Amino acid sequence: MPPANSAIYQLSLAAGLTYLAGAVIDALPSAASVPAPATTSPPVRAAYQPTRHATAPPAEIGERFDSDGALAKTAEPTASYRWVARLDTNRHSISGRGSITWVNRSETPANELYFHLYLNAFKNSRTLFLRSPFGAGRSGERATRYGFIDVKRMTAPTLGSSDLWGNAARHSPGDPEDETDIRVPLPKPVAPGAELTLELEFEAQLPEIVERTGYSGSYHFVAQWFPKLAKREADGSWSHFAFHPQSEFYSDFGDYHVTLEVPAGFVVGATGQRQSLRRENDRQTLVYTQRGVADFAWVAWDGFSEREERIAGTQVRLLTPHGNDAALETTLKTLRVALPHFNASYGRYPYETLTVVHPPEHALKSGGMEYPTLITTGSRWYTPLLGIRDLEIVTIHELGHQWFYGLVATNEHMWPFLDEGVTSYAEGWAAQQFYGNGSALDNALLSLSLVSVTRALAAARGHEDVVAKPAREFTSFGSMGSLVYQRTATILDTLGRVYGRAELHRALGRYARYYRFRHPAPPHLAAAIREVLGDRAAANFEQAIFERGSVDYVASTLQSVPRTEPSGWFDREGGRVSLDPSTAPESVWLSRAVVTRQGTLKFPVDVELSFQDGSRVRKHWSGEGTTRTFEHRGPARLVSVSVDPERRITLDDNLLNNAVTKLGREPEFPRELGRFLLQLCLWVAGP
Repeated sequence: MPPANSAIYQLSLAAGLTYLAGAVIDALPSAASVPAPATTSPPVRAAYQPTRHATAPPAEIGERFDSDGALAKTAEPTASYRWVARLDTNRHSISGRGSITWVNRSETPANELYFHLYLNAFKNSRTLFLRSPFGAGRSGERATRYGFIDVKRMTAPTLGSSDLWGNAARHSPGDPEDETDIRVPLPKPVAPGAELTLELEFEAQLPEIVERTGYSGSYHFVAQWFPKLAKREADGSWSHFAFHPQSEFYSDFGDYHVTLEVPAGFVVGATGQRQSLRRENDRQTLVYTQRGVADFAWVAWDGFSEREERIAGTQVRLLTPHGNDAALETTLKTLRVALPHFNASYGRYPYETLTVVHPPEHALKSGGMEYPTLITTGSRWYTPLLGIRDLEIVTIHELGHQWFYGLVATNEHMWPFLDEGVTSYAEGWAAQQFYGNGSALDNALLSLSLVSVTRALAAARGHEDVVAKPAREFTSFGSMGSLVYQRTATILDTLGRVYGRAELHRALGRYARYYRFRHPAPPHLAAAIREVLGDRAAANFEQAIFERGSVDYVASTLQSVPRTEPSGWFDREGGRVSLDPSTAPESVWLSRAVVTRQGTLKFPVDVELSFQDGSRVRKHWSGEGTTRTFEHRGPARLVSVSVDPERRITLDDNLLNNAVTKLGREPEFPRELGRFLLQLCLWVAGP
């Protein structure tokens, strides 16, 4: 999911410009964090304590994962679902029944199960999701008509005929006002490797759209709508959590078989492939199946137009509001370049279908979200008139999540930077390739790159907290957006600029291909970076992510003086001589520049010395130590010093102190200052 909806992207663009002009910004909407229950563990701060259950990275991923030859074909099913669901468009509710087949792939017997009942986040105003007086979710907006999910019955034939749900906990652990994380004890343990089948009946009442799910008029976007098993880790611990407004999801891969019954006049889009469609009177029944995914979402509306096109081997289906041909064409054009790009970068897309939903304007809060083989986009009608590429950007971002969330299934609750941050980098780099320096904004007055906006927003709040921590522990979504989305992307962008873009992309490609259908943690990404970019790059990455690492290179001193010739009486072997400086040879200038490094990150950097005669000399600093002095002797006076003239270190806190110019009467001096400011402005417009 992007850091906010398309309207917020517009604010971000304006905020980026304001910040670079020297102002202080707080552009993203801030939904204040909800106080955590008393049982919440303290924030994880150390790079080497990522999760208690993370397995160690392999000694080497290796070159065979630089291409698709070794890609896994599909996921090993752990939690598979078979549902029959009936949508009542008058009551905006779903009657569901079916089964869950779960395999205990941990090392210990399971004596209990944990279920996510996400729709209960919208049950009343006191849930964890909605209780904050400062707003809820990423949009900061509250529910106006509530929703819920009721499990009517749950049995396990192999464990007897009793209703297991009768013994389920009444509320989330440690939080009596929330019912989104429910423990169900089992009458007998499920042994490691054993399979358990559950039979269920449930009813889901959709809320009016809050953010990721709900209805608006006859439009129904149905996500997180069924009882969903939490993920059990290899050591037997459950990764279960209440639904926090800043958090997203984490679950096992499985196979889905879903039968949907909806009114006959409605167009349906869903995860997976449609296997059949049957119409009877005023109803229609559709069957969808998909192997190797971790969730299932669908949409039903009587206002959609449909368009299909095969792109890079995938059958892409677009659902857009009637008459919105401009959004349809823009989305198609974006997908035609983005899908092949992501295939080449992170491994080919493994599913037959991709459904892309453009919500109507009255339901934009369901836009900008990712689900397996289904994404939602969305934009305001006027943004193309302003040259803002919000529709293209959100399409690229959500498509990127098919890899970093959908295929590389990290724990979004514990480590949101692994999906949102990596996807934000992938989005920014892709947009730069497709649209150049106008990748965020391009009109008659201004071109602005998405990478520049991202860098500005990251710098605005980059020192507030560490990047790598659970979603719920950020003080606000504004802070989380700047750190998880923008700062992670800027960290990766800096690694690419400093250590080599091709090398960074090889590391990310190996990581994405090797961990396809797996659940990696932060050490696995760091190990992939170390394997390709080296120890120093990995150390910088870990410090920047886990330890609030920062860097600011400062051109602190510029000195240039003519060489002083000796004068006066001097005793020599042949006797005493008098030296007159007026007879000295042509003047030589002795120049000295001092550059300092503030912060803990150590990036190698170039330093350019510019002289009065127009000549330039490039020096290099490894970044080790906190100060480096550069000396030079030559025929011209030193007039300016520029640190990182190519602006490779986008993570640099303050670009305005990267140069120093010695002003004087000579016209070359203001020209050198103007040259630096012009370079900086061009970087802002597009790196």
